[in-house]
Amino acid sequence: MAPAATTSSLPPDTRPLIISGPSGVGKGTLYNLLFARHPGTFVLSVSHTTRGPRQGEQDGVHYRFVTPESFEALVQKGGFLEHATFGGNRYGTPKSVVDEARAQDKVVVLDIEMEGVKQVKKTGVDARYVFIAPPSVEELERRLRGRGTEKEESIRKRLAQAGAELEYAKTPGVHDLVIVNDDLERAYKQLEEFVYKPAQ
Repeated sequence: MAPAATTSSLPPDTRPLIISGPSGVGKGTLYNLLFARHPGTFVLSVSHTTRGPRQGEQDGVHYRFVTPESFEALVQKGGFLEHATFGGNRYGTPKSVVDEARAQDKVVVLDIEMEGVKQVKKTGVDARYVFIAPPSVEELERRLRGRGTEKEESIRKRLAQAGAELEYAKTPGVHDLVIVNDDLERAYKQLEEFVYKPAQ
């Protein structure tokens, strides 16, 4: 489905790209396409989490899997750009990711939840915000159940969280772009065009 990867080319606007949206909406699929088609241009921020790895996940690649104690220690040091608790687990983006990406001449992409978006906005970090929405809550539930990795209680929590995120996304000025992921290629094209549009 994906065309041949293009050559590395930084977009005109190199501010951090913050992608949020409910769990199961396809955020990772979309930004991984962006990475594949523009190799060497973007770097994904690897979040810290206190949850255990899912099958196939690697420490330092998908997440940095840490103990609750070490996570809290970093919170106390002010080492997170944002952090939140979801589903009984803690997630956080270390402050160092933005500077590290700039040093590598790359654009950092953050995949964070609603509370993380609110916290990053409070820090004053100049960034671009994209929200990925499902075609419907029913379709989102179908995708979550299709993963086969979630218990019923977890699915219910994620759907409740999705409702809150979708409501928050309606707030004027919160996100620069809202993409409904009902067709992968169409959604990807919207993301790519936004990322590569000239800086304002």
